[in-house]
Amino acid sequence: MARILLAEDDEIMRISVYDKLKHFGWQVDEVENGLEGVKLLEKHDYQLVISDIRMPGMDGLNLLQKVKELSPETDVIIMTAYGSIDDALDCMKRGASEYILKPFDMDDLIIRCNRLFDMQTVKARCKTLEENCELRKSDLVGKSPAMEQVFAIIEQVAPTNATILITGESGTGKELAARSIHKRSLRKDKAFVSINCAAIPEGLMESELFGHERGAFTGADQKRKGKFELADNGTLLLDELGDLPGPLQAKLLRVLQEGSFERVGGSKTISADVRVLACTSKDLQVEVNEGRFRQDLLFRLKVIPIIMPPLREHKEDIHDLCLHFLKEFSSPYSKAFSISNDALACLESYNFPGNARELHNLMERATVLSSGPVIGTEDLPTELCQVKPKIDIGFKLSDNMATAERACLKKALNHCQGNRTKTAELLGISRKNLWEKLKNYEIS
Repeated sequence: MARILLAEDDEIMRISVYDKLKHFGWQVDEVENGLEGVKLLEKHDYQLVISDIRMPGMDGLNLLQKVKELSPETDVIIMTAYGSIDDALDCMKRGASEYILKPFDMDDLIIRCNRLFDMQTVKARCKTLEENCELRKSDLVGKSPAMEQVFAIIEQVAPTNATILITGESGTGKELAARSIHKRSLRKDKAFVSINCAAIPEGLMESELFGHERGAFTGADQKRKGKFELADNGTLLLDELGDLPGPLQAKLLRVLQEGSFERVGGSKTISADVRVLACTSKDLQVEVNEGRFRQDLLFRLKVIPIIMPPLREHKEDIHDLCLHFLKEFSSPYSKAFSISNDALACLESYNFPGNARELHNLMERATVLSSGPVIGTEDLPTELCQVKPKIDIGFKLSDNMATAERACLKKALNHCQGNRTKTAELLGISRKNLWEKLKNYEIS
């Protein structure tokens, strides 16, 4: 619910505006002057301040300045009965969002309030989108039994508000699973906020999670919302939760249980309706046994556990993953990449310690270095494709020459992007001769 501070010294005007705002369900605090308004600003968070420009003690312009110091994100509407173009310009330069002349239509005021609240919602969404914007926001890919099991759990738990703990090796797609849950949840139109607990210094983690008040520490020159506030009514992903410092584990447990917290340096209790998803590549039970993680926090997080399988356990998905990644890299290079059967077989023989992320990086490297649209074994790292042939061809000259000729044909064809006329010219043979050789070696 939006909270509004109304500062107006005229009692009749104040009551009229107050009643109209309350009629629309907003929480409204009223004061007679700017000094009283500042006291409330220091105690509460307001989305909007509506103030008269002329008041005893502290006028509207000084109150406007104080609002921008204490809460830069709060919008301010200035009311005046003595308006001029110069006054309006001055108010706007000082940071006022709206300037309205008395007497005014109350419905006009309500329209302005709604417009400002809508803009605040858009700004909050843009902020979270910018912070989480990546080149890849794809969904999970796979048709193997292991991945089908993951999909089934996601479909079942996504519409609920249950806390979910996603575990698995690095690069298995834990964050993609979390995003997939959010996309299928009832909160899909709200913010998705992510924080990497391993990437932020311990001294700054509390501020990142819960925000801080102005002056809470050196460098805190203004109030700042934390990830929990930004994710209000949406979803918060705690990535690499196993690296969360011990003192913050207790505070996180309290937030999960009570849904409230205080900013660093603040005393106000803030409530937030947030669905929490957690990811970790660590075995949290081992961390508990060794005293690095709280048992009660693990119980609270592990309402629904999801285990992401390593790629070596569902190699049948490598083909679909390759096509998915190659499609991603086709747009920047204006090419339609594909992968040869030999290269695919080479990849399927590899155990991928880095899982799907390693495969993604290999496909990116291959598209950059490839001379044609078909990714072959020559485009993959040499150490990856040093696989012994199934049959030793021995020292027979004809067999070795045939192997070399087949490799040369494939390399030339790939270089010419499948154009047989150009391939024949490059090899110095006729197109008919090339066709016969390709047919003989079963090269498509």
